[in-house]
Amino acid sequence: MKLSVFAVLLADKSLDEACKYLAESGVQAVEIGCGGFPGKAHCNPEELLKDEKKIAEFKATIEKYGLEIAALSTHGNPVHPDPAIAKSFHDDFVNAVLLAEKLGVNRIIAFSGCPGGSPEDKTPNWVTCPWPDDFSNILEYQWNEVLVPYWKKMTAFAESHGIKKIAFEMHPGFCVYNPETIMKLRKAVGSDLIGANFDPSHLFWQGIDPVYAIRYLGDAIYFFHAKDTKIDDINSKTQGVLDTKHYSDEIHRSWIFRSVGYGHDYQLWKDMMSALRMVGYDDAISIEHEDSLMTPNEGLQKAISFLKDVMMFEDKGAMWWA
Repeated sequence: MKLSVFAVLLADKSLDEACKYLAESGVQAVEIGCGGFPGKAHCNPEELLKDEKKIAEFKATIEKYGLEIAALSTHGNPVHPDPAIAKSFHDDFVNAVLLAEKLGVNRIIAFSGCPGGSPEDKTPNWVTCPWPDDFSNILEYQWNEVLVPYWKKMTAFAESHGIKKIAFEMHPGFCVYNPETIMKLRKAVGSDLIGANFDPSHLFWQGIDPVYAIRYLGDAIYFFHAKDTKIDDINSKTQGVLDTKHYSDEIHRSWIFRSVGYGHDYQLWKDMMSALRMVGYDDAISIEHEDSLMTPNEGLQKAISFLKDVMMFEDKGAMWWA
């Protein structure tokens, strides 16, 4: 396994400064945000693609510090019902693919996106129940008329440019939000390019056991985000887990994102790492920091220290005892 960091939390630093800081912190790889919600602080594909020299300089900056690019990330909603918004996210995905090809990177991290509930809608509509029947009809429209056709086209495009893995983060608010829906999309599109960016923070509050989910997904896990969630028993057992209060209202929320180890203990994280290795994922573990109770520096450093204890960095080798 390799310890990686999603570098968007270091947007206040230049790429060179961020890479130097990460290398000095004992990190081996970096996940680069290059569009969509993560922004383009360290990487603007549209600009880089116009100048081969700038691409070479970008790559050299990362390699100078002994780091490798774990993935390019462009989390967005390219099936947004507003055509202008959809085009912006779509263009970001296309440019990420084209830049990945130039950099020799074969993995893109993304969201599935979420369409509106009908062709007339102006905003996305995330469905969480099947009845009244309006909701089931919405799902039929979203999947059959928008989501699957779009990703059939885009997986073909990505494959033609050398992309081997499109790792969708299972994120509530989008059509792919749990293990079942990622496999549903993979089957419907008919492409093994589609797999999961396994971020347990979004699964914890849904009541999903991440170890069970890892075993279920198996070799469909294409990336891993190390982020934790703390469930607030007082609020969740009173109000449930569907919580629309702002993330800054920590004391009243049913759950909040935490740095790894501040939501769940060492044993669960060790079990996740072991399960990943058992299903064949021995790749980047990429820290995503969204802990509102800590600074980016403190939260990241605590996560790095924690993960160094639970990850397995050496090849397991042969069973000399059996």
